[in-house]
This record gives sequence, C-alpha cells and structure tokens, in this order.
Amino acid sequence: MVKAKADADMVPVDLVIFDCDGTLVDSETVATDVMVAYLAELGMPLSADEALSRFKGGKMADCVTELEQMFGRALPADFTKVLRDRIAPVLHQRLQPIEGALELVKSLKVPFCMASNGPLHQIKVSLSVTGLWPYFEGRIFSAYEVSSWKPAPDLFLHAAKTMGVEPSRCAVVEDSLPGVQAGVAAGMQVFALQPEQVDAQFPAQAKIISRLAELHDHINIAG
Repeated sequence: MVKAKADADMVPVDLVIFDCDGTLVDSETVATDVMVAYLAELGMPLSADEALSRFKGGKMADCVTELEQMFGRALPADFTKVLRDRIAPVLHQRLQPIEGALELVKSLKVPFCMASNGPLHQIKVSLSVTGLWPYFEGRIFSAYEVSSWKPAPDLFLHAAKTMGVEPSRCAVVEDSLPGVQAGVAAGMQVFALQPEQVDAQFPAQAKIISRLAELHDHINIAG
C-alpha cells in the first residue's frame, strides 16, 4: 500500500534535461581552481570559494565583466581563450563524474538530453573523460547554439522543442542558481542538486535533492 501510494505521487515526465558542469561532472571545482591560479598571476587575488559563489553556472562573458568591475581594470583580451586552454588538460587529469551520474543515466528508460551554458567542445571533453559521452552523443544542446544563456529559459525550451516534448512534461536537473531559474522560467519541473548547503536564493518551485539517485524517489523515470 505504501509503495503504491508513493508510485501514485511520482511526477510523470517524458524528457529529463540534465545540466553538465556540477550536475553530472565535477568540473566546477576544477575550472575554478585553474581560474583562481590564472587570476593570481595577473595580480587579481580571488579565493576559490568566492569565485564559485559568484560565477557558478554563469556565462563566461558575464564572469569576465564582473571580474573587471571587481578589480577596476581590464583582463587580457585573450583571457577566456587562455583560461579554456589551461582548463582542458586539467580536466583530463582530474575530472570525475558526480556520484551516481553513470548509474542514473544507465537506468533511465525515458528520453534524456543535456543543455549546458558551456561550449560544445568543452562539453564533449567533460563527457568523454568521465565516460558519459556515449549516453548523450547527438542529444547535447549548448547555449552557444541559441545565443542565450541561463537564467534565460531559451536553451531549455529549445531542447524540449527539438526533442518533441512539452515543457510541462520535462524534468530539469541542475545545480546552479542560473540553471534552476531557467528551468522554472521554462515551466519545467526542476530538481536542484545540492549535496551540501542549499542556496537560499533558489525559487520555491525547485525540489532539492542531495544525491542524483534521489530522482528515482520523485519522478517516474523508469518508463
């Protein structure tokens, strides 16, 4: 009886849309460490904790603008390119999937895809290094394709339309505030992965999970 009631309470979905960085792969900390080291070389000291707090899940161009405002001077014109070139080899050395990511995507019986603020080549590196690429190949959507970045809902709406699913029948799995806001704005069911402290700015519509495996307790993703 208890299991039957739990099953009845589960939210049915026809598509699961995953974020990449910080949701399926632990790239946020790797990229932040590289950025902080680069900024230190430029005489712009910033702690990793503050960098994560300010820039997690955001658009790189916005990050550059905010850094220049913080320090009162311009970054090198090639800052973004140099940073990405430095991040790539470190990802190959250190990147790991988020706990439960591989197990989750292997178990899904409903369609799923990825929608990320990152560029396609960076997404491919992250997924290839962590063994997730075969599960998402051909179903990856980048904000650079639509020229619209989270927290705007456009990327999620584009992914849903391309996959042929109504927004209300989509479940978004995110870890950052911009991503959560984008999912809510798109009219989708949003699950915020927060293994430790929950961001107080998250909208009330988002359901908090501490582990990816908890998705099985909330939505019908087994087909």
